[in-house]
Amino acid sequence: MKFAHIGDCHLGGWRQPELSELNFKNFQQAISKSIQEKVDFVLIAGDLFDSAYPPIETLKDAFQELRKLAEAKIPVFLIAGSHDYSASGKTFLDVLDKAGFCKNVCKFEERNGHIILEPTIFKNVAIYGYPGRKSGLEVDDIARIKIQDSPGLFKILMLHTTLRDAVGNLPIKAVEHEKLPKVDYLALAHLHINYNRENRVYSGPTFPNNISELEELQAGSFYIVDNGRIRKEVLKFNPVVSYHLEIRNALTATEEIVTLFNSENIKDKIVILRLSGVLERGKTSDIDFLQIEKIAKKNGAYVLLRSTNHLHAAEAALVPEAFDSHNLESQIVNHFEETHPSKYNIFIEPLLKALQVERQEDESNAIFEDRIISEVGKVINNETK
Repeated sequence: MKFAHIGDCHLGGWRQPELSELNFKNFQQAISKSIQEKVDFVLIAGDLFDSAYPPIETLKDAFQELRKLAEAKIPVFLIAGSHDYSASGKTFLDVLDKAGFCKNVCKFEERNGHIILEPTIFKNVAIYGYPGRKSGLEVDDIARIKIQDSPGLFKILMLHTTLRDAVGNLPIKAVEHEKLPKVDYLALAHLHINYNRENRVYSGPTFPNNISELEELQAGSFYIVDNGRIRKEVLKFNPVVSYHLEIRNALTATEEIVTLFNSENIKDKIVILRLSGVLERGKTSDIDFLQIEKIAKKNGAYVLLRSTNHLHAAEAALVPEAFDSHNLESQIVNHFEETHPSKYNIFIEPLLKALQVERQEDESNAIFEDRIISEVGKVINNETK
């Protein structure tokens, strides 16, 4: 028995046409490799699309690739992920299912406080699945799942969630794998990480989903399981190069960046420009990003991405004289609450504390985001009780 384990494709997730194209090409690579390897079936463990209602062009492209699998007589079994899940239960995954290009294996019934997963049988394999939901809301449900037994069959469980074993002691909602039903292969997606332990496998994304992941991962991935041997398949794309510049003078920043790009070999590369610092002269809008992008393209860059999240105006220009420099944050919060009375002001201070968590060493972008969302969720739940 041989099968492919794919997940976190996030088709339609990139706004930049160049990266949207690369994202789709990596998905094509995964499909082509699966056909070339003559797998018996393909698993897609959630987030095939980046939203429950993807653009029509994205749907057409996905149909085209899934048709290739259908023509090769390779069935596709999938579940919804946190991005393509819909609270209404209606998503375009249903369209793919009704068109015969795939089979949604999320079948269950609630009984005596448990969620009993029913198998989808294919040859000598029983495939079970439960969908992911936004903000890790599926974790509590997963703690209640059991499987309808299928004696003598190879059992696969597909989940789109966070395993405690994969995130360690980070304070986020996670599933204890020891409490899951015993299966022969646990096909996971959601965390964009390299994880393969005792037949528990995260597929990784077929293409990175944001700037930080482009820098961290430098490639996409999926897995092929061949008679028990688990093999990672790397999906390559254009090289990624990052430039981190500290800017003090916005008036000269354009020239500085243009000079840099004229001196570097950026041909066919995904160029990431990260600007940080406190501006002593000028403001961010004084930086001519149109000119910078024009020069990057002239020098052959495949695409230019930029981040100015850590580029700030001088503190003196932002802080009213009435504020004391000591305990500035509390004074600003108090001033805001006095000038903007609202019942929601109770959230301000606890949310600020929750958002001050720092990314830990070797912590992936996806895990860090999950941890922040979890902390924010705790604040909102506590304050609304």
